[in-house]
Amino acid sequence: MIVGAIILFAISVLAFVMSIRSFMGKGYLFNNAYIYASEQERESMDKRPFYRQSGIVFLLVGIIFLLNGFNILLETKWIFYVIIAIVIITFVYAIVSSVAIGKNNKQ
Repeated sequence: MIVGAIILFAISVLAFVMSIRSFMGKGYLFNNAYIYASEQERESMDKRPFYRQSGIVFLLVGIIFLLNGFNILLETKWIFYVIIAIVIITFVYAIVSSVAIGKNNKQ
């Protein structure tokens, strides 16, 4: 039980580090639009909105893993519902922000 929580906390820290690096615009850009873009598109694209989107998603994922770790340690039922809500928020944000970034890039 404690080992599982420690693993979840470690993954959470990793996600928070990735979030901070994404907000700073450093490191590899973990974003589908960037990953699937050609070399020419990568050079010409404005990466800031994609780094911001990735930073927010990594932040939310870090919170999810952190709460899962606390849920294992505390064995409470209500944290599970908070986790589900944050997972839904993360998916909705990822989809809505991708559409918004796509619309802004076409203008």
